[in-house]
Amino acid sequence: MRTIAPLSAILLSVRTAGAVAQQALPRTPAPAGAAVYFIAPTDGAEVKSPVTVRFGLRGMGVAPVGITTANTGHHHLLIDVDTLPPDNMPLPANDNIRHFGGGQTEVELTLTPGTHTLQLVLGDHLHIPHDPPVRSEKITITVVE
Repeated sequence: MRTIAPLSAILLSVRTAGAVAQQALPRTPAPAGAAVYFIAPTDGAEVKSPVTVRFGLRGMGVAPVGITTANTGHHHLLIDVDTLPPDNMPLPANDNIRHFGGGQTEVELTLTPGTHTLQLVLGDHLHIPHDPPVRSEKITITVVE
């Protein structure tokens, strides 16, 4: 007859495995002075939707997902994200965190009218932020009708 572990033991096991997995993920080094930034729009801009967002990068190169060349990565755009995801885990892909794994440096976004925040994070070949993270300042834009 099979026995089933108590739920508390299962949850502890899952949490422990998750913590070990988080600690085990390697982070790709970023060179000193590397920076990602918005070319457009600028902080405080009033824009109409769709809005073209252009990404800038200094001190590193852009490479598609899977390329492991030193000092390269690809862009991730965080839209209306209040809390940054952990730096030691791959960035999730969802409506608020957009991946540009093909090496794209701009996107046309359809946003609802109102105030929105945007932030860029450079990810390595596995979508993990570099060490130290190469992250832009968060900007605020207002979409008008």
